[in-house]
Amino acid sequence: MGEGVRPRRRELTWKAELRLVGAGGESVDLWRTISSHGVADLPPNRIDDEARTLELTLRVPKGKPRTVGVAQGPPGRATITVVGPAPAPELAQALLERIGHLLRLDEDLSDFYARVQDDPDLAWAGEGAGRLLRSATVFEDVVKTIATTNCAWGATVRMVGALVEHLGEPAAGASPDGPYGRAFPSPAAMAGAGDDFYKDVVRAGYRGPYFRSLAESVASGELDLEELAEASADELPDEEVAARLLALPGVGPYATAHIMMLLGRYTPLILDSWTRPKYARVNGRKASDKTIERRFRRYGRYAGLAFWLYLTRDWVDD
Repeated sequence: MGEGVRPRRRELTWKAELRLVGAGGESVDLWRTISSHGVADLPPNRIDDEARTLELTLRVPKGKPRTVGVAQGPPGRATITVVGPAPAPELAQALLERIGHLLRLDEDLSDFYARVQDDPDLAWAGEGAGRLLRSATVFEDVVKTIATTNCAWGATVRMVGALVEHLGEPAAGASPDGPYGRAFPSPAAMAGAGDDFYKDVVRAGYRGPYFRSLAESVASGELDLEELAEASADELPDEEVAARLLALPGVGPYATAHIMMLLGRYTPLILDSWTRPKYARVNGRKASDKTIERRFRRYGRYAGLAFWLYLTRDWVDD
């Protein structure tokens, strides 16, 4: 994964190339992966639609967080840049592996692509669509998902931006203001913030106690969210994952389906106030939830992914 590593000392910038190929040998559409869902554009991520690039800041095992850029490189490759001093070889390889994980290059979607070939509405996805950008941790994806519930998108951006700006550790050269150039806050940092912070700074409303409770449980070791991403379906069936998510503070049926998608558990469909009307527009008429579920039942464990791609094809020009 670390082919072409060439540090550029004068500019204090490091570049490398990453092969865009899935675990089953399938091709990967980088831009559709970067723009695969709205949460992917929340801080500390920043998507440039015109340049078709992604910037994000990640915590690393040792030292300050690093800000990383992801852009289309030569055919079949992504160009990865790391801002600041060139990382040591061990850190450079770790960053490349982390970016590969966030882009879901370690996921095999070949079975899904085989299934879409006979569906005229989804055959286009077989050209490399379907990878949903992950966050660095399940904790981050859960917090961000809770921030999307029962509010306008602008409020979600405000809440997540405040969390990252005030609690996220800055990378070298980060601006003193704003959320960019800072890693997503650790569970310990969020657990240590007071009620007034969530009420007056984040303006999280009823979500404030949920954020703190979740962070405290993870920081104390009582709750292991990362296990949900590490366990296979045989070790932890979808039904068990859903039950564990529903037991979390602030996580209901919509949030559960959303988080499961980001975990690579595509059985449930995200049915909410945005997806239902969008399905009606794409389909040409309204449909009940049961009718929608029946339409995508043929995809089995990929039903939710097929539904999501059906709704979001127009997010990227073919």
